[in-house]
Amino acid sequence: MSSSLSNLFRNRVIRAILLSALFLQVGIWVRNFSILLFVMEKTDGDPFAVSMISVAEFAPIFIFSFIGGTFADRWRPKRTMIGADLLSAASIFAVLVTLLFFSWKAVFFATLFSSILSQFSQPSGMKLFKMHVPADQIQMGMSMYQTTFALFMVLGPVLGTFVYQSFGIDAAIGVTGVAFLLSAAMLYFLPPDRELKGDKKKTTLRQEMADGIRYVLSKRELTLLGACFVSAGLAIGIIQPLNIFLVTERLASPKEFLQWFMAANGLGMVLGGVVAMGISKAIAPQKMLMLGMLVSALGMSVSGISTLPWLTLIAQFVMGLVMPFIHVGINTMVLQHTKESFVGRVNGILSPLFTGAMVLMMTVAGALKKLFSIVALFEVAALLFIIGLTFILPLYRQAVKEVPTMPEAP
Repeated sequence: MSSSLSNLFRNRVIRAILLSALFLQVGIWVRNFSILLFVMEKTDGDPFAVSMISVAEFAPIFIFSFIGGTFADRWRPKRTMIGADLLSAASIFAVLVTLLFFSWKAVFFATLFSSILSQFSQPSGMKLFKMHVPADQIQMGMSMYQTTFALFMVLGPVLGTFVYQSFGIDAAIGVTGVAFLLSAAMLYFLPPDRELKGDKKKTTLRQEMADGIRYVLSKRELTLLGACFVSAGLAIGIIQPLNIFLVTERLASPKEFLQWFMAANGLGMVLGGVVAMGISKAIAPQKMLMLGMLVSALGMSVSGISTLPWLTLIAQFVMGLVMPFIHVGINTMVLQHTKESFVGRVNGILSPLFTGAMVLMMTVAGALKKLFSIVALFEVAALLFIIGLTFILPLYRQAVKEVPTMPEAP
């Protein structure tokens, strides 16, 4: 594994993207938590104001993801990512000026504008993986990328809370802007953008969006992955808002015990990212995804049935442990089965499927809780993961059949 990692870090694209992601995560988590605490303080915990933060964060995924993915295929990825980071930093500093001299409500704009720009930047990052990372290194590269996100699931809330409580909202917004600038600086070390085949072909934005939809529908692998995305999103959307009731009803514990759920899950994600790096050379992405889906389903089922705190915490830890397997497996398979010129649009179509399904179930989870028991809802979530697993089985069988005919890697 050490030799594989050293070979991976020799790739300047991997180094630049990982360092950029590191600074981006610092900025995002400091921004999100400082704004959350600031809005709660300003509005005395008004639920509508707090919910608007989530709206500003998630709404652009539905509105701009496909558009951003289409432009990612039209534009040069390096230039797109640097431009998005620079514009995010500029908007953050503009919000800081507004915050100092005008209205505190400008903080909502900071989240909204950055979230919009990320819909253009994120698919460009996937495109760079496809363009510059050798096929045999993509899965390990994705594992390291996912580990960065998992690490901040644990450290991010602590970092954001510390910055806000120690230095206030002005400093927190300033730190966010500087982090975005540092992310852009790391991206300058990427190799120059190169022309793609077909770049000179004149097509309209509408034509390219229609081509993207037809491309996904024509690829059996991508349509099955899309169905898997929807199933997983529905399952997570059910359980995420109801974890608090798992604590109070099934475990008969105070609501503050929920923090240990998050800690166990976050720690599992960090370790899972490391494990995913270690096994990425030895396990196919289809098998990694199937393992993640199956273990997640078992973890959800145990969490719903258990009345023992220690058993539920173990289930939460194991679910976090295999979550990177799901993300790494899906992203690797998307890159494997997508032409370079369609990476942005495919990402722009598939990502909202997961987020849309998750948000849809989050909005009705409270109503479902009044109709069904918490145990029944967690078992339904587990069943949805099993359904998602069935969509991956044909891809796994296909990969197994193709293995004997594939030439050995040099």
